Amino acid sequence: MIIRETKIRVCYGDTDKMGVVYHGTYARYFEIGRNEWLRSFGITYRNVEEAGIVWPVRNLQITYLKPAYYDDLLTIRTIVQDLPLLRFHIKTEIYNETGDLLCHGEITLISTNPQTGKPVKTPQWLIEKLKFLDQT
Repeated sequence: MIIRETKIRVCYGDTDKMGVVYHGTYARYFEIGRNEWLRSFGITYRNVEEAGIVWPVRNLQITYLKPAYYDDLLTIRTIVQDLPLLRFHIKTEIYNETGDLLCHGEITLISTNPQTGKPVKTPQWLIEKLKFLDQT
């Protein structure tokens, strides 16, 4: 299992008229966490796409517990337990500055050939870069 944390500050555009983070924004926060998780291995989505793989979302589930507000400093905790051989399961937790869990969820991405839209195995070079999934 590998856990990475990313800190972001809530910008005004992420909130509604009351200064509360709009519920749909959390999916983007989850994506920011995924991007930074990959980047911690020296990989970007661009690298994956250039290798002929895209990762469309198959499933997204979010449980909201408490609101986040404009200017809050949030911690996005991204947790990956298994190598993404075909399906890429990612857990995410978002905390505020005082350590309160605001929301948690899971997303499943599918390794897909962008030309055919059919599932494909994740390339071996990518698996090799992610082989250290027993670390935290």
